[in-house]
Order: sequence, then C-alpha cells, then structure tokens
Amino acid sequence: MQATQAPLPGSEIVLIGLITSAVVIAQATWPLVQHFEVMAHEGMHAVVGSFAGRTVTGIELDDKAGGGTGLVPDSGPGFLLAGFAGYLGPSAFGLLAARMIEFGHIIAVLWVTVLFLALLLIKLKPSFGRFTVPLAGILIALVLTHTSQIVEIRAAYAITWFLLLSAVRIVWYRATVTGAEDANILKGRTSVPKVAWFALWLCGTLTALVIGAHWMLFPVHPAVHAAPR
Repeated sequence: MQATQAPLPGSEIVLIGLITSAVVIAQATWPLVQHFEVMAHEGMHAVVGSFAGRTVTGIELDDKAGGGTGLVPDSGPGFLLAGFAGYLGPSAFGLLAARMIEFGHIIAVLWVTVLFLALLLIKLKPSFGRFTVPLAGILIALVLTHTSQIVEIRAAYAITWFLLLSAVRIVWYRATVTGAEDANILKGRTSVPKVAWFALWLCGTLTALVIGAHWMLFPVHPAVHAAPR
C-alpha cells in the first residue's frame, strides 16, 4: 500500500455523503447501523475517562444499539467530562478520519478503524458487542484484503461520512424522541438542564460535520484530482 492516495473527485465524495445520509436517516436502516455508532460513543467515554484518570472497568453493547461504560471512580470533573464526551465520540473519530483523508492517508483510515475496534474489543464485557465489534472488524478486513484500491478509498470516505452524520442523527433523535441517560447524569451532577447539554452536543456535532466535509472536499494537495480506478 502506498503511503498516500489521491482523493476522489468532489462530486463522488458528495455522492457518497448523500448515500450515507440516506442510510443514516432511513428508519429501515438506522436501527442496524446505529450499532456501529454506539461503538464510537462508548469508545469515547472510555478514552476520555482514561485520560481523566478513571479506570475503565468494562464496556457493554446491547442488542438494542445501546451501551454503557463503567468508570471508577464515578464522580468528579473527570467523570463528568467523560460523560459529556460520549455523544461527541463519533464526531471526534470522524474528524480524525477526515483529517487523514485531507492529507492523503485515505486507506489508513480503514487500518486505524480496525485498530480502534481491537482496542474496544479488549475492554468489552460479555454482551452483544462481542458479536458486533468483531463483525465490523471482519467487514473492514475483507475490504482491505479482497477489494481493489478504489473500493478501499470509497469505503474510507463512507466510514468518515457515517461517523460525522450519525453523530448528528443520534443527538437529534435523543433530544426529540427518547432522551439520553448521559444527559440525566449530567443534569443530576451539575443541575444544568438537559436541554443545555443537548444544545452543546448538537452544536459540536454540526460543527464537526462542516469541518470534516471541508477537509474531505478540499484536501491539502488539490492538484491530485482523482483516485486511480
């Protein structure tokens, strides 16, 4: 694999984004793909909790596309920061992927995704995630080993769009339909209304979507116009 790859044409990047948007928005497909969104969500709880000095006791992913991350101690500013970070997790991972694409490290997005899934698997408790996380890794591995470079590049863009778009989708869904346990915890610990947390999450995810889209559409080396077929 070459260190860098040429970006796709802007029109194809937008098309992949529109297709991904349809998958994320449609009620028929969202319950399925939401399982992949929650991996990033719970993974970010664990990452921020670890950096904040908490011990990650385990991560659970259930068959309803929900989950939970155990952190000890479950109090203090570090715990609140980890609790807040969950809904920004897909956006953060999506921005990382978009940044890599901007600099031409497109296929590396797939390898980094597999690495993160492996780290997530290490912390998983016995739960439905023991099925979904390996499945996600296997699907990406199949793309890396049994498809052409152009398919790998398109897959990297699709994953990046999915992370950025699903972050907005889940925040809006939780805010308007079901609520969120993270918001309840943050309200209980800080007395800040849930609507304020949802507003912050929505602003953060929308901002990440705009920035990530810009990085993908306007790479650092615009002279390279299209990926090889």
